[in-house]
Amino acid sequence: MKCPFCSHSDTQVVDSRVSEEGDVIRRRRRCQACDRRYTTYERPELLMPSVIKRDGSRMDFDINRLRASLDLALRKRAVPSSDVDAAVTRITEHLLVSGDREVTTEYIGNLVMRELMQLDQVAYVRFASVYKSFNDINEFVQAIKEVQDLTKPS
Repeated sequence: MKCPFCSHSDTQVVDSRVSEEGDVIRRRRRCQACDRRYTTYERPELLMPSVIKRDGSRMDFDINRLRASLDLALRKRAVPSSDVDAAVTRITEHLLVSGDREVTTEYIGNLVMRELMQLDQVAYVRFASVYKSFNDINEFVQAIKEVQDLTKPS
């Protein structure tokens, strides 16, 4: 760690403390050259994978786009926003722990459909109709049949 005052690279940690939430470490440092003190903060860097679109282009993962997609599918449906927040969290955590540097929009779409199937079947069919680009009524019927098959009691 370089001193922000004199750019000397020899510094000493004088004190370390973990934040109350436990997600940040605060360190007081002292420069060995100029004897000035300063504070640094350490927190984990969580990198979301890049998204490969259908046309082959790449873009950064955007949690706001994910939330907007879910909100659009769930428009005028009686699903609490806390449930939608939990679904967004599950999807992003799944992407983080996968360790993949890149994921396709198809992969993310499948994660969204899996969450929507649990939240609201009508929203699932709405999302699937756009995501899978339904061309005729038979594709809608097939999607509805999938929902019925998955929700039938065993």
